[in-house]
Amino acid sequence: MRHFDLRLLAASSLVLVGLAHAARRPQYGGTLHVAIASTPSSLDPAALGQLDAVTCRNLSSLLFDTLVTMDDFGRIRPALALNWQAHPGNQRWQFRLRPGVAFDDGSLLTPGAVAASLRAGNPNWTIYALDDSIAIELNSPDPSLAAELTLPKNSIVKRLPGKVSGTGPFRVSDWQPAKKLVVAASEDYWGGRPFVNSVEITLGTSARDQMMLRELGKADLIEIAPEQARRTAMEGRRVSESAALELVALVFTHQQPSPEDQKLLDALALSVDRASIKNVLLQGGGDPAGGILPNWITGYEFLFSTEFNMVAAQQRRAEVPYAPAWTLSCDPADSLSRLIAERLALKAKDAGMTIRPISTGIGDLRLVRTSLVSVNPRVALTQVTAALGLPPPGLSGDNLEELYKSESALLESHRIIPLFHLPVNYGLSPAVKNWGEKRTGAWDLGEVWLGTEKP
Repeated sequence: MRHFDLRLLAASSLVLVGLAHAARRPQYGGTLHVAIASTPSSLDPAALGQLDAVTCRNLSSLLFDTLVTMDDFGRIRPALALNWQAHPGNQRWQFRLRPGVAFDDGSLLTPGAVAASLRAGNPNWTIYALDDSIAIELNSPDPSLAAELTLPKNSIVKRLPGKVSGTGPFRVSDWQPAKKLVVAASEDYWGGRPFVNSVEITLGTSARDQMMLRELGKADLIEIAPEQARRTAMEGRRVSESAALELVALVFTHQQPSPEDQKLLDALALSVDRASIKNVLLQGGGDPAGGILPNWITGYEFLFSTEFNMVAAQQRRAEVPYAPAWTLSCDPADSLSRLIAERLALKAKDAGMTIRPISTGIGDLRLVRTSLVSVNPRVALTQVTAALGLPPPGLSGDNLEELYKSESALLESHRIIPLFHLPVNYGLSPAVKNWGEKRTGAWDLGEVWLGTEKP
């Protein structure tokens, strides 16, 4: 009887192991339900650039590919281009295309189609279509061109009247501008068919409604605000967090701050109590920022000050006989920005300054939130300064010493006061499997599959 029990136990164990392995095995099929706040009116990556950088990348990557991609550590990886080389001087580059790739309308990807797509977004580049590759000639050397080609705006798009076609892992099944996007898996995708049959994205969904959909089991993937992420995780819900890549900053809108303005901006910077804002308003989320780029990208951000010193702020303010009242604008639809603006105004008052938050128009100061477009520091700094209307960094090389000097000069211009770097957070249902934690907050929905767990 003992031997029989042992054999039965062994057989039962093998069955359980087999079931557990089957539960972990990727499964094809199902629809991934997503809810986001953005309301794009077009699927063309050129138009998606109006959204925040993370959402733009995530939506465009469903339908379109770039010549190369970048991993979380800034390394360039092949995509539509199998290999590439820069000629001496980094002013001419050549990219050899992957053969046999097709757009979702069935037409083949050709060097001519790639060249036409890139010319549309880069009129200053000279682009040649060769036998099996393209060549790009620049007006000046650019050692980071491959990194620039990973940006969504450089996705390869075939543009037809009223329609865009891509080579991505999904194709459009239903598109209701600003309301809903449904994409179906591309069966013959060059990178392998996605596991899910389709992805249904509900657009324009408020944070509250997203959470409700998640609780009702009607959404598998939602956005979670930085100030809500920690509490959501403590309640036992599944949360995915990127590295800190969204910059929150004050931008002085006057083109040339006067010497008096510079002293007042110094006083304002010293009056910012980042620790209090982080603990109270951000609920422990994010990192205080002294630099434009986060430390995990550059390695030198810790050299920039985030000091809170009210005495020094008051002394600096006293050096200016008359301080004008400044207005501070922010996105009126962003409740977190409004709360931060009010807190900044209160602390500035303690320093002897008058700052009045406004809900409409552009103030003397703007509280901005912008996501970094790349983990390549040169590309990221160039793009964020352009987005904020700041002077271009004027980089000629690709080394960190030059980058540090350029960023230091931007900070010393008193046009920008960095406040925080925030992560991008997502809420996931238990059914979502093989979700890759990306430092950049990027989706890789082609690799996701759905289990059978209930919320």
